[in-house]
Amino acid sequence: MPDLNLLMTLDALLSEGSVARAARRLRLSPSAMSRALARLREVTGDPLLVRAGRGLVPTPRAIELRGQVGPLVEGAKAVLRPAEALDLTQLSRRFTLRSSEGFAETFGPRLLSLLAEQAPGVIIQFLTKPDKESAPLREGEVDLETGVIDDATAPELRTVPLFRDRWIAVVRTGHALASKSVPGVSYKDCGHVVVLRRGLHSSEIDEAARAAGQERRIATVVSGFSTALALARDTDLVATIPERHTEGLRHGLHSFDLPFETAPFTISMLWHPRMDADPAHRWLRGCVRSICATRQADHAQLG
Repeated sequence: MPDLNLLMTLDALLSEGSVARAARRLRLSPSAMSRALARLREVTGDPLLVRAGRGLVPTPRAIELRGQVGPLVEGAKAVLRPAEALDLTQLSRRFTLRSSEGFAETFGPRLLSLLAEQAPGVIIQFLTKPDKESAPLREGEVDLETGVIDDATAPELRTVPLFRDRWIAVVRTGHALASKSVPGVSYKDCGHVVVLRRGLHSSEIDEAARAAGQERRIATVVSGFSTALALARDTDLVATIPERHTEGLRHGLHSFDLPFETAPFTISMLWHPRMDADPAHRWLRGCVRSICATRQADHAQLG
């Protein structure tokens, strides 16, 4: 394998035309530079620099190499130097953010406003998250993801908590549970729309309801929060969904606490470690954390 350090030495020798000056440029001793020149002669099979009076002159092979080595060395320096400071006003990039339903509706407007203000050339693509499969992050199809960390989460992923959420019940505004117009009607008396998909632990809700004597009578099963809320909006079914994650989906509906205790859960942001040092990706992570923190503060004040 060629010693790529020799490229730096060769560039200095051909540029300076002197062993002593090349040594000073690379902060080497003249003897070390002489040994390096000997090594270069061995590798290239050419004397490269030959004595002419008191100085050295390049051979035809050295003249040919001089036009090639300089750009190679500059290219290597560019690759190895730290990334330039991120200029958000000039940043042109598309990021893909995968999340459970409701994130785009609830947090999207504030995130888009922040991006438009700081980096107008950035485009965000929101994708619905149907499962906890980590391959899209690992393979670069997705830049960021939000969700609950559990045993199914790939261990190599980077994670940071965004906000706490909890389960609540939702019905249409004219529902008996909303208006209390029908005495004696309770959560367990109603039909329920259940959200069931891979990685969503609906069984925990059923277990808690059963333990409290509030076992749900399931009328239908769907695969997403928006579908559950759409059915609750136009029927007498009750939807049990995450509170903060569906803020943007629940307008015009009546929300209330469950008649039994369920454990709160944390929504986190996930990304692949290869994106850790990417300045634009790091900036986007900061934006997502900022808008979630701001929304959480607003939510706390309203509560």
